[in-house]
Amino acid sequence: MQIPSVQASQVADDAVVLDVREDDEWAAGHIAGSTHVPLSQLPGRAADVPDTDPLVVVCRVGGRSAQVTSWLRGQGREATNLTGGLEAWTAAGRPLVTDDGTPGRVV
Repeated sequence: MQIPSVQASQVADDAVVLDVREDDEWAAGHIAGSTHVPLSQLPGRAADVPDTDPLVVVCRVGGRSAQVTSWLRGQGREATNLTGGLEAWTAAGRPLVTDDGTPGRVV
């Protein structure tokens, strides 16, 4: 199955974003307004996934988010994978934030 994907430069500023990275990755930097549900916790936290479609799913380079995008689409959701993940996001000059106000970065 072909997984729909979107380039970082094409993600709307008001897009609903699901970040599936682990806690330490999230703490280092994330897209402002995104929802954090680590892939490892997804089965038990599926109810925490935003119920808004379309949904952009992100991780560091796109592998984990591709898995989640495929799973969500199997659930009938309109999910799209961020091509290249947050590494591509920052390379495109898009910002990351942190909860403590320090500059965001990808780890």
